Amino acid sequence: MTIEENLLRAWNGDLDLLQLVNCADQLETIKLRPLAAVLYQTWLKRNQSPSAAIVYFNLGVILTNEDDLAEAEAAYQQAIKLSPTFLQPRLNLGSLYERMGQIDKAIAEWRLIEQNSWADQNISPTYPENRQMVLLAINHLARVMEAHRQFYDALSLLNKSLAIEPNQSDVLHHWVHLRQKLCIWPTYVPIPGVSLEQMKKSPSIFAILNITDDSAVQLETARRYVEQKVVSNVPSLANPKGYNHTKLKIAYLSSDFSLHAVSMLTAELFELHDREHFEVYGYCWSSEDGSSMRQRVVSAMDHLIRIHQMSDEAAAQLIREHEIDILIDLQGQTSGARANLLAYRPAPIQITYLGLPATTALPSIDYVIADRFLIPEEEIPYYSEKPLYMPDVYQVSDRKRPVHPIPSRESCGLPVDGFVFCASNNNYKYTPEMFEVWMNILRRTPGSVLWLLSYNQWAEANLCREAEARGIDRTRLIFAGMVLPESYRARFACADLYLDTFPFNAGATANEVLWMGVPVLTYSGRAFASRMAGALLTAVKLDELITYNLHDYEEKAVWLANNPEECRRLHEHLNEERENGVLFDTPRFVRNLENSFKQLVAGL
Repeated sequence: MTIEENLLRAWNGDLDLLQLVNCADQLETIKLRPLAAVLYQTWLKRNQSPSAAIVYFNLGVILTNEDDLAEAEAAYQQAIKLSPTFLQPRLNLGSLYERMGQIDKAIAEWRLIEQNSWADQNISPTYPENRQMVLLAINHLARVMEAHRQFYDALSLLNKSLAIEPNQSDVLHHWVHLRQKLCIWPTYVPIPGVSLEQMKKSPSIFAILNITDDSAVQLETARRYVEQKVVSNVPSLANPKGYNHTKLKIAYLSSDFSLHAVSMLTAELFELHDREHFEVYGYCWSSEDGSSMRQRVVSAMDHLIRIHQMSDEAAAQLIREHEIDILIDLQGQTSGARANLLAYRPAPIQITYLGLPATTALPSIDYVIADRFLIPEEEIPYYSEKPLYMPDVYQVSDRKRPVHPIPSRESCGLPVDGFVFCASNNNYKYTPEMFEVWMNILRRTPGSVLWLLSYNQWAEANLCREAEARGIDRTRLIFAGMVLPESYRARFACADLYLDTFPFNAGATANEVLWMGVPVLTYSGRAFASRMAGALLTAVKLDELITYNLHDYEEKAVWLANNPEECRRLHEHLNEERENGVLFDTPRFVRNLENSFKQLVAGL
């Protein structure tokens, strides 16, 4: 039948529910979704049916997809009014509110599902038709709680989710990472219905970086993600021979063009690209956070294109239309990544940089920017990408970073005279093995303190308990609150020695610490994440601060604390490196990177 005939039948009440849905589906298939909405609306106005709640729900889905969010909200609300125990419109309404930025309303909708389910009322998760909806509501709540730093509540919700259905790999991944963020040790504990082997295979590549520095395990983890999450057998869009541009078109891909560590490292890189030979694009789905960093990155691009409302395929097609010669992805497999966009290969050369300190295992990524300390030749087989070696160091720096006046130790709650060890990496990088060594160091250096980042109140309480369990007074752990980057940098100058984490080293943070003239003591392992600080120390000619086992790490820390003149020498050396060394010579880094880019394009 024609569209007109179906609309007329809907008007006359001659379409039953199945016919109605089939007609609407056909309209969507031929890209006439607005007419499908009109068909549903006509049917609802002209028919009285016990199935109206289902139709309102379907209408809400179509209107959501058409970005008519206000009308979609009304449709979902009407479906709920007609059938209060129909879970799907309530679940979708929560997602709609989240999309509209009304987080409290989203939480309220999902809470109704979650709380009623656990009270075993009308919508008990034991009913098969409701089980999936209840799980989705709980998992949505956990995701939002985690995003808003309510880590303890998020973990409690994931415990509920796993009690309903243990076999959820994505949920297990977040459960493991939340325990890392909360410093709940050991990370792995038994869960009914989940084997230890399954649990160990659940973390993402990012979470596994804090568990092992075994490059083979990291590669296997990254490959598992690619197999499960990334599209394959999609068309390759780019011309593999390149475009013979006189001025190369390079593009950076990121959701972190905002107040984020990646932008804080790369802003000057974008600014210093040689515009005579390069045209610089940025494709982003970053938040408009209003920060000066966001504005700086936007201003540094020749073209900044927001792709947040585009599908991966459409965004890839746009990049192809722009004839990008080299696409540099700043995400890898981190939160917000768009690996499926890269799968379409919109550029003939695709590179990963900074976002993920590990192999991506993405077949669409050709190179990883590295240096020879970061990825030794014997480790290359465990990377899916070819190393693009920089001659000095893999990490770019920003010489324009603002720094507030150096605070006094007293204002930071630190002792005036005692030795201050600092370890302000994110709490999820802390491990019981390294914490044990830190407590040994405190025990062996009377009067010293350990200055940590107060990333969340639950981790802080857990770390204090762990210290006391090892015989260390909790007052020797001093927690610094979260502040703006300008103040964050300034505080480092109050420390005597920075203690790095293992197996997930400091990256951007180590750069900040060294910039402020504070020595970093690191433990370097095999994989990328466990060699980041060592790469920076190599660049500033401080190999003496690189250790390769916990014993040497501990001994070096204690020796430095007992030899303050050596710490002063290291401070002076770093101040000289800041002015004249290669780590902070951003123009030199940019020239080296551009030369590498030219060679890659010439080799097509």
